[in-house]
Amino acid sequence: MKLGLIGERLGHSQSPAIHKRIFELLGIDGQYDLIEVERGGVEQALEELKRQGYTGVNVTIPYKRDVMPCLDDIAREAYVIGAVNTIYMTSQGDFGYNTDYHGFGRSLDHAGIDVQGKKCVILGTGGAARAILKCLADKKAASLTIVSRRIQDDTEFEKFAAGLRAELISYNELDEHRGDILVNCTPVGMYPNVEESPVLESVVVGYQAVVDLIYNPKTTKLLAWGAKHGAVTLNGMYMLVAQAVGAEEIWQERRIDSAVIEAISKEMEKQYEK
Repeated sequence: MKLGLIGERLGHSQSPAIHKRIFELLGIDGQYDLIEVERGGVEQALEELKRQGYTGVNVTIPYKRDVMPCLDDIAREAYVIGAVNTIYMTSQGDFGYNTDYHGFGRSLDHAGIDVQGKKCVILGTGGAARAILKCLADKKAASLTIVSRRIQDDTEFEKFAAGLRAELISYNELDEHRGDILVNCTPVGMYPNVEESPVLESVVVGYQAVVDLIYNPKTTKLLAWGAKHGAVTLNGMYMLVAQAVGAEEIWQERRIDSAVIEAISKEMEKQYEK
């Protein structure tokens, strides 16, 4: 099975290591390559990969939207999110999915974080924020509040948020919009800037759960504050592995036991323990 990751700059990707472990644990003869693609070359790259016998590819920045017109069909959640991170190449056509959406949902379930009827506050509008918002909406969160430093600069994101009945606010308004579950979708606090946090400690007080998509370090300052004040905490490692497993499930056309996610997450996390 030939698989890979397409993106512009891929030097520090964890994807090959994760997929290699999936192959080992499941006894699969597979390869997972890093495939750097120049701007404007996505469609040609996909055609060439299919000719070379690739079963599928993951897609990372900046091409998660660019690949969409190249596909024959797109899963509903990926279409609504407006981003594809997994492509399955078949004789019937090429199909797009968003496994960030499913990976985040699995990570919440694994941590025992139930968002139904809860007020959710999401920090940041970049990266996987769209997938996270769609997942929270589908899990029937009572409300979605998105905190952004650039409220007026992204009308497309505003339309997406409005479609989910989410409210956009600035960081200055955060104290007036307390919630039950806090999710950080920004890179603030990521290694090497481990002493930084997207919000002050006082903001974290009162939240039932604090989720940070960062996995390096294992415990960000934000998560440490959450734990200090009694919140359930969750970093981004389980989601990272779960979205990879989700892609493998699509390519292999079978369900993979959650024990595989658990095992790889624990192995990977050891790299980032303080």
